[in-house]
Amino acid sequence: MPGVAHTGNSEITALVSGDREKLADLGERYGVTHLYDYSDFGALIASGEIDAVYLATPNWRHAEFAVPALEAGVHVLSEKPLEVSSALCRTITAAAARGNAKLMTAYRLHFEPATLDAIRRIRAGELGELIAFTSCFGQMLDPDNHRARHGIMAGPLFDMAPYPINAIRYLFGAEPEEVVSAVGSRHPEAGYGDFDDTIAVTLRLPGGQLASFTVSYYINAVDSFIIAGTKGSIHMSPCFMFGMALEQNRTIGEVKTHEAFKATDHFGGEIHYFSDCILNDRVVEPDGEEGLADLVVIEAIAKALETGGSVRIETVPRMRRIDPEAQLEQLGAVKAPTPVKASDPARS
Repeated sequence: MPGVAHTGNSEITALVSGDREKLADLGERYGVTHLYDYSDFGALIASGEIDAVYLATPNWRHAEFAVPALEAGVHVLSEKPLEVSSALCRTITAAAARGNAKLMTAYRLHFEPATLDAIRRIRAGELGELIAFTSCFGQMLDPDNHRARHGIMAGPLFDMAPYPINAIRYLFGAEPEEVVSAVGSRHPEAGYGDFDDTIAVTLRLPGGQLASFTVSYYINAVDSFIIAGTKGSIHMSPCFMFGMALEQNRTIGEVKTHEAFKATDHFGGEIHYFSDCILNDRVVEPDGEEGLADLVVIEAIAKALETGGSVRIETVPRMRRIDPEAQLEQLGAVKAPTPVKASDPARS
């Protein structure tokens, strides 16, 4: 929410929540008078008070709100994953087409300086032929957090895996074609529900490249990836989180360099870009199909976890990739506000 005011081209004109106390507190904090319950979402869409919706409901409640908004011509910036199935993703993208509205999946790293720099270097050939990717992304989740109570749809596969999956796709500039293996583990001392709290995955890309990652709700916070080729490698850590400077350790031949990039406002940056696309009628880059492309990989991983075997991925062809020059956003980082009736997801 602080990121909206930071953009210079956007403002919050309405808030939607099922919690009246939260609505009142946030409305007062941000000077918003149009306050709606979820059951009144249709009235909001018809009110003319908004041009776009930022959608941050639980994963499985995205289509519920995105579809009516898009059909009414209201633009939607939806958190990732876009939904919990490729079928629902397609339902959302079809609604955007019917309503002639813009749909963007909230991949904030598509606008972040360190990420875009890595993409530029890869495209310039600094790493040579890309061969392998590996990543570890985890946190120690509080068992009382809502993510621990909704099975696989809120577990690390849907909540955290979109980050390394999306990184694989934008770094290689290609779509994974096979889940070679997927293994899940449930630690009884973790205290979670009926889902794998730790998942390790290996993907194969069309050129024979291999990409592996581990996501977990039961490890000390870690946030790292390595992309390696025949001439060099880039190790980013941190690489996925916000509120801090993302860093690169590069090895090109025998030469090693380190660079810490400017900490930016990830949310303000992506919202500024989205609003600019609306105001100037430009096509957004991380669109609905970008969200769908990750969902087909997630679905294949879920199937591999269930069957214990490899699974072919029904890839979504992508004609449009990140433009590092056009999508760079450099708003300075903002201080995170005190949450209203929301707890830290990490174990205390």
